[in-house]
Amino acid sequence: MAEQLSTSKCDSPLLQAFVDNRNILVKIAARITGCRSRAEDVVQDAFFRLSAAPQITSSFKAQLSYLFQIVRNLAIDHYRKQAMELKYSGSEEEGLNVVIQNASPEATHINLATLEHIAASLNELPARTRYAFEMYRLHGVPQKDIAKELGVSPTLVNFMIRDALIHCRKSSRQG
Repeated sequence: MAEQLSTSKCDSPLLQAFVDNRNILVKIAARITGCRSRAEDVVQDAFFRLSAAPQITSSFKAQLSYLFQIVRNLAIDHYRKQAMELKYSGSEEEGLNVVIQNASPEATHINLATLEHIAASLNELPARTRYAFEMYRLHGVPQKDIAKELGVSPTLVNFMIRDALIHCRKSSRQG
């Protein structure tokens, strides 16, 4: 999938150099991050930073060096952030075994009962509404992506999530 972005002209020579060398910049970032998808994010971040930066009037070679350095630095920052997140994160199953400080057996029982009650409330919902709610609230999937997957409008997804939340709140007050 070859992208022909260089057909349009940008406002500044630096942004034009960025557009013309985008694929190379993605490859540089991918070598550092280890993932093309993350590299695309890095390059997009670099573009937004460059579009907000003041005009640079230097040679073309200096502009390319500047672009490569920005992408390299952002990729390294992204890699370090990812490494730190991996260091301090764990699997979902590990979270079940975390001891809550100062939690009495009664509090633990109440919390587990509340979670079971919410799960039962979610099971009362229509499958599509429950799916939209779980994907958005538990998995962090954007509403527009859920809408595409379900073949509905983003507004409907928003209402489905809202309805599920209202249903869970009502059932938790009754229980």
